[in-house]
Amino acid sequence: MSPQKTADPNELGAFLKARRSELCPSDVGLPDGITLRRVPGLRREEVAQLAAISNDYYTRLEQGRISASASVLDALARVLQLGSDQHAYLYELAGQSSAKRSRRRPVQKARPYMQRILDHLSDTPAMVATPTMDILAWNQLAAALMIDFGQVPEPERNFLRLLFTDPRMRTLYPEWEDLARATTAYVRMEAANQRDDLRLSTLVGELSLKDPQFRQWWAGHHVAIKRRGSRNYNHPIVGEIILDWDTLTSNADPDQQIIIFTAEPGSPSEHALRNLGSRSAHPSEHRRP
Repeated sequence: MSPQKTADPNELGAFLKARRSELCPSDVGLPDGITLRRVPGLRREEVAQLAAISNDYYTRLEQGRISASASVLDALARVLQLGSDQHAYLYELAGQSSAKRSRRRPVQKARPYMQRILDHLSDTPAMVATPTMDILAWNQLAAALMIDFGQVPEPERNFLRLLFTDPRMRTLYPEWEDLARATTAYVRMEAANQRDDLRLSTLVGELSLKDPQFRQWWAGHHVAIKRRGSRNYNHPIVGEIILDWDTLTSNADPDQQIIIFTAEPGSPSEHALRNLGSRSAHPSEHRRP
């Protein structure tokens, strides 16, 4: 086994300063502003915000007072737009072995028994998702209720990502901000267990650059556990629907969860859901991804 490399905090700080001095706010999706900057490039607080770490943490890192984890290094490499060689050099300066670099995990597939459960749920929307909200499978009624997930490229089929990037989702959910905040908190909670997941890191980086609300909420470190709740829909075909949702997780396979949406018996929402189901005459060709 190769020995642990020795970190050089002074060189690491100098490297980070040099790289942020080369970027303009517009390069990372931030407004240029009207005030003149004393020095060129990004400010420390801007780098920290985009990397979803505190300004104090980043300042101490630049000053050589603390060491950085692999996940923080990957986030900084993304924000500073480092090439592969620069990314590797960043690891060298931080004393991190290249073996510790984040891995891009392959997209999961729904377990066969999970798919069989979906196949038997014909009168209620349901889908299979990971704890970080990658959507692995869904039934016909879930696609009719929300969007046809089969039309979304598989690497982008993440509920959190769709909430912030697909305009249809903002129209579908009248309480979009509450839902987006809650979903961000769910994924933030799971991120602590997925520190080496480059797929999740890339998602967070993309949304941080694209959406200031996500950037603010993620940096706020609010967390929550996904259990159950109620969700309102403003459906373009059948109108208002109010559904209860619950998450079912197998102890033997906690990485895949079934989320089921049900309406109160005899309610207008149940009638609307039945109406929606009758209008969805043909199942999605992409129901089994």
